[in-house]
Amino acid sequence: MLKHLDWGLIPYGQAYEQQQALFAEALRQKSAGEAVQNTVVFCEHPPVFTLGKHGLASNLLASEAALAVRGIEVFAIDRGGDITCHCPGQLVVYPIIDLEVFHIGLKTYIHRLEEAIIRVLAVFGICGERLDGATGVWLDRDDPRRARKIAAIGVRCSRYITMHGLALNVNTDLGYFKLINPCGFVDKGVTSMQQELGREVDMDAVKRLFDEYWTFDI
Repeated sequence: MLKHLDWGLIPYGQAYEQQQALFAEALRQKSAGEAVQNTVVFCEHPPVFTLGKHGLASNLLASEAALAVRGIEVFAIDRGGDITCHCPGQLVVYPIIDLEVFHIGLKTYIHRLEEAIIRVLAVFGICGERLDGATGVWLDRDDPRRARKIAAIGVRCSRYITMHGLALNVNTDLGYFKLINPCGFVDKGVTSMQQELGREVDMDAVKRLFDEYWTFDI
C-alpha cells in the first residue's frame, strides 16, 4: 500500500534531506527483512536548479552568484538526467518505493511514471507523448520546430528502492528555464499545462488524478 504525503511548498534542501531519510529507512527495512513502507510525496519548491550526476555544468547559463541575487539555489544531486528547474506552480512527485514489491525493473518504472503523466494530461485534453532517447513527456514530438517538454523525470535506485521522481509543469513560470539548457537540450522548448490551456490549472485536481492514475500499486 502506498503512503501519500503532501509537503506543500518546501525549500529543495529541506525536501532533499527528508526524502533521503525516507530512502534510508526503506533501505534499512529491506535489509532487515521488514516490509518496506512505500511512499509517494507531492510538493512544490521555491526556484531552484538541480544538476544530475551525469549533467553538464555548462548547461547552467547564469553564474551561481547571479542566481543567488535572484534567490535561486543550485544543487548537484544523485539522480539521473541533466539539469532541470523546480519552481512554484510545478508539481514535483517523489516516489520512495521498492520496485521488487511491484515486480518491475527501473526501465519499466520510468515507463510507468511517464504513463501516469500522460494519463493525467489526457484528462485536460493535452496529448502527452514519449520521445525516443529522451526521458519525460513531450508535446508535438514529431515536429522538430514545435517539440516541447512538459514533464521531466530523474531517479535514483539502490537495491530496487527509488528516490527523486518527476516534475510536471502545471502553472509554472517558464521564464526560469531560459537560464538553463533544460535536461541538456538546446533545440527543444518547454511548456506547461497553463500555457497549453490558456488558463490556470487547479493543482489539487492534478494531485488527485495522480493518485487515481498511478500504474503501480498493490
